[in-house]
Amino acid sequence: MMDLIIRQAKIKDVLVDIGVEHGRIITIVPSLKASALQEIDAHGNLLSPPFVDPHLHLDAVLTAGEPDWNHSGTLLEGIALWNRRKSALSYDDVKMRAKKAVLWEVVQGVQHIRTHVDVCDPNLTALHALVDLREEIKEIADIQIVAFPQEGIPSYPNGRELMTEAIEQGCDVVGGIPHYEITREYGLESLDFAFALARKYDKLIDIHCDETDDEQSRFIEHMAALTLEKDFQGRVTASHTTAMHSYNNAYAFKLIGWLKKAELNLITNPLDNIVLQGRFDTYPKRRGLTRVKELNEAGLTVAIGHDSIMDPWYQLGKGSMLMAASMLLHVTQMTGRQQMLDVFKMITSSSAKVMNIPNYEISEGHPANFIILNASDPIEALRLEAECLYSIRFGKVIATSRPVEQHVVLGGKTETIRLVK
Repeated sequence: MMDLIIRQAKIKDVLVDIGVEHGRIITIVPSLKASALQEIDAHGNLLSPPFVDPHLHLDAVLTAGEPDWNHSGTLLEGIALWNRRKSALSYDDVKMRAKKAVLWEVVQGVQHIRTHVDVCDPNLTALHALVDLREEIKEIADIQIVAFPQEGIPSYPNGRELMTEAIEQGCDVVGGIPHYEITREYGLESLDFAFALARKYDKLIDIHCDETDDEQSRFIEHMAALTLEKDFQGRVTASHTTAMHSYNNAYAFKLIGWLKKAELNLITNPLDNIVLQGRFDTYPKRRGLTRVKELNEAGLTVAIGHDSIMDPWYQLGKGSMLMAASMLLHVTQMTGRQQMLDVFKMITSSSAKVMNIPNYEISEGHPANFIILNASDPIEALRLEAECLYSIRFGKVIATSRPVEQHVVLGGKTETIRLVK
């Protein structure tokens, strides 16, 4: 007898049964003639690998309105508010808020999270809380922690020492923010340091890069050069890169070619950047996202992050990767059928590649980690922002949702409404 059987699940438009033993998928067949301790009927709904959120700031989640609301909605006011809120951080405060946000994401199908943590703090308070949380919630989600120097590395007192200490204290990934450094030279120096630190401790790299409307912010080219020089292909990620939206086309074309040679990964954060960028524009007003469509067409790995959940920079959000993906496909005009399928990959397989998650795809012998969505295919899941009916991790159900029932009363008769053709 098997531990778990999923019946009538749809994978790539084919209905299958999936058998699970000892936390692993042992068979995927059209009709499984066996029994199990637990059986789940998927009713023809989409079975997908779990969602991945490769860019989040768990130390700042759920702080919107503390100590005040961001009345302008701008990046600058958000930074000022965070600096005030950060002074009141405690271990319990960070851990409680972060855990709540993780649970929000898990119930919506996320099982893998990469969080940045602000290490411009001599006590590394938030880091210690997130390191402990990573262990506490590992049965429902994996967390990678990025050492993120919110106020810079050479620009911040003891910035290099704090980054090194953060890596030694448990960070998985080396971060940076070159465009925020005082000078261009400091920005380049910060990247050199980040790559050297990653080499020394054998870590991945994920840099907040060129998150500005300034078309002269071009630190990503230095990232590409260092990646090739240090032989770091496939291990380096540039997050945001919103300045690419403003580059002239000739330079962007050249740059994308070098990014491909360097096998640089990119993360776009549409929920935050659609509201934070373009604030100095009148009209026409730029959208401010990186060139997702062109990067995707060039064969680069592009992933989508949620970035913020109710914090000083983005006072909305609920931890839904489908919501983030929906925003992206609208803003970037990626509404062709294949383009929408590619966008779905940006919250699943592409994000898994960015995080270097092994054995992620649904396949015999792989861990039984998957979700069942209340939709028949990826495009319908995006359209409906479909509920995650079941999230299963190592063969165990870790989260469930019930479909919303909707009714209309017309002429004294009640009709049940489903938002499908």
